Amino acid sequence: MDNHQAPILPLQGVRVLELCNVAAGPFCGMLLADMGADLIKIENPSGGDTLRTWPPITDGFSENFASLNRNKRSITLDLKSPEDIARLKELVRGADVLIENNRPGVMQRLGLDYPALNAENPRLLYCSISAYGQTGPRASEGGFDLTIQAMSGIMSVTGEAGGAPVKCGVPLSDFAAGLYGAFAVAAALRHVQQTGQGAHIDVPMLGTSLAIAALQTSEYFGSGRDPGKLGSAHPRNAPYQAFRCSDGYFAMAAGNNALWKSVTDVVGMPELLADERFTSPTTRARNQEALRDLLEVKFLEKDGAHWLAEFARVGVPSAPINSYSQVLKDPQVEHMDWVQDITLPGNNVTQTFVSPLKINGQGQPIRMNPPALGEHNDAIFASDKEQATSA
Repeated sequence: MDNHQAPILPLQGVRVLELCNVAAGPFCGMLLADMGADLIKIENPSGGDTLRTWPPITDGFSENFASLNRNKRSITLDLKSPEDIARLKELVRGADVLIENNRPGVMQRLGLDYPALNAENPRLLYCSISAYGQTGPRASEGGFDLTIQAMSGIMSVTGEAGGAPVKCGVPLSDFAAGLYGAFAVAAALRHVQQTGQGAHIDVPMLGTSLAIAALQTSEYFGSGRDPGKLGSAHPRNAPYQAFRCSDGYFAMAAGNNALWKSVTDVVGMPELLADERFTSPTTRARNQEALRDLLEVKFLEKDGAHWLAEFARVGVPSAPINSYSQVLKDPQVEHMDWVQDITLPGNNVTQTFVSPLKINGQGQPIRMNPPALGEHNDAIFASDKEQATSA
């Protein structure tokens, strides 16, 4: 393959309007923009997206904001102004997709809900991301990643047994909703292409958080029992967790009997193969505390680097417990070219983690740096005015 050929941008020519704040909606929009969509981020002129204020701040610009808003253009509209509402509707007439993550009812009060904008553009895909969905007894309630992780059950299975409730350190509920939203938009564009009819996509954070917990919900459906906290361990497999060694911890996952045999070879404990507590993944999971204690007696004799090398030698999946500073310098990350320079407003160069996807060996490029608030007002409003005049 020619490494210099232009990258494939499947959504090139698709215009997306984003009326979103912070994480779920902007992440959804960035996924579409990374795939080539022309994404116009519409922000309030008095401050814009709340994420713009989140540290770390470099010369007045948030690097958190930069991480979710590459490949976008920014304009400002005051949605309490009739003139700016009219401007937005003009943009809607030429758009393919609109993403919003307001609390249900807000867009209706502004006269910008799906029925109103469908009347302006019947082909419009209108994607609403909210805490609980557009209808139902909780629809009017707000929510953040923390409260949805709590409500959805994620916090009930996160952390060590007997410990305090713990959320996932990554904002799982926000980003799961963004992923589902982007997937739904990309799929629904095919429907529009075939029928000429738009649609209203309802993305509830509670629902998407439950959907990615398929193993936990099915455990409940099948057994009638709530899944519990296991720390780093697995409910149906062992050894499969973080283990202590002489200089800290490492992770090791022997997910089948062949790998389990390799573990017993590495630690020099072949007698464990005949132990009735450890004869299958199910019995090992049932007795995993006893198994962990037996293995850690051996693991504590040497450091993590030794055990990782030994498990790599016999093909047992294992890994160090990395910090972000460590994993971002990993040779695989470097090989995939996932960390790239990005320029903030004011010409400050920083780094960002780009789209991890490749198509025909090519990654999705940074076509535009994260925008300053309202940076593209003149260009977009002038362009749309010219198009309206010529039409």
